[in-house]
Parts: sequence; structure tokens; C-alpha cells
Amino acid sequence: MIDNKDDKTPQQQPSSSAGENELKGSNTVKNPDDWTTGDEPMTGAQSSYLKTLSDEAGEPFDEHLSKADASKRIDELQHKTGRGLDTEK
Repeated sequence: MIDNKDDKTPQQQPSSSAGENELKGSNTVKNPDDWTTGDEPMTGAQSSYLKTLSDEAGEPFDEHLSKADASKRIDELQHKTGRGLDTEK
């Protein structure tokens, strides 16, 4: 039986962590104007959340927004209502 506990073979390490990617400008947060699918109709989740935000803000709900426009409108209404914003920053 071979005892590997003293094996000094270096282990391969990931090149970067998720935190490092965020600091270096990861592409996980992209401007909606740059989305390749931004001109498609908004998703069901966007529609539902946008309807909730619109109602809370007393603003009209536009069911015909694109994905990109819905994302921008959600951002606007989150700032207006305070809902969904990270308050620990």
C-alpha cells in the first residue's frame, strides 16, 4: 500500500478566484445596451418583477419592453422604491 500523505507533488491551483474576477472587471455584469439578446422581449421573471416595482412606485407598467430596456427600467424603479438595492455598501 502506498502512503500519499507525504506526497509533495504540487496541486494545480485555479488561475483566479471569483472575487478576483469581480475586482478585475468580470463580464458577469454587462451594460444592457451591450447584450446580444437585449432586443428580445423581456423574460417572464423581468416582467413579474417589473410589474411589482411599477405598482410599488405608482408608475405605469409597459409589458412590451425588450430585455435590455426592462433591465434599465428595473434599475430605475429599484432606486425609486429602494427595493432590491444593496444597502450594506
